[in-house]
Amino acid sequence: MILSDRDIKAAVASGRVKITFSSALTPEETQAELFTRIHASSLDLRLGPTFKLYEHSRFAVLDPKNPESFAGNMRTITIPDGESFIVQPGEFVLGVTQETITVPDDLVVRVEGRSSLGRLGIIIHSTAGFVDPGFSGTITLEISNLNRLPVALYPGMRICQLAFEMMSSPADMPYHKKPGSKYQHQVLPEESRLSSDAEFAKK
Repeated sequence: MILSDRDIKAAVASGRVKITFSSALTPEETQAELFTRIHASSLDLRLGPTFKLYEHSRFAVLDPKNPESFAGNMRTITIPDGESFIVQPGEFVLGVTQETITVPDDLVVRVEGRSSLGRLGIIIHSTAGFVDPGFSGTITLEISNLNRLPVALYPGMRICQLAFEMMSSPADMPYHKKPGSKYQHQVLPEESRLSSDAEFAKK
């Protein structure tokens, strides 16, 4: 069951779904601003100023057994206020939401792109469109440009929408209790931690 605008507002107002801003807004200002971004069945989040890009010249391949080919192969860029980040045609970058979200143990969240950006060729997730119950942190965005023209993205613009789905019961093992939850409490866009998966972890 997907939550309606009425139920999203109730979940935010009661604190069941916690969404915090990096800016210095009061709780009342935060809630009022959030409510302007709630639609019939979704809530918009904004783009943060930090991006991570793969350095193509550093490694020949991204290798799950070699974590340095992920972490050592990324450059971090922070965009000043009012300036844009240009996504080149065919480029893949990691971005992040301005807001931190905390999901209760009986809800899952689906992250979807905005149709207005999709019509420019911007995709905001390749596969990671699912936020587990019990997760807390910013949302890393897997941004690609399918267009043949560069597209400018501005920190603070609405970048994605969240849909909330009620589970049949609270999870026995929500994300915050899961051993080895790799991205809990993330703040910056986080590169892949695939190398820590059991099938790749060093014995």
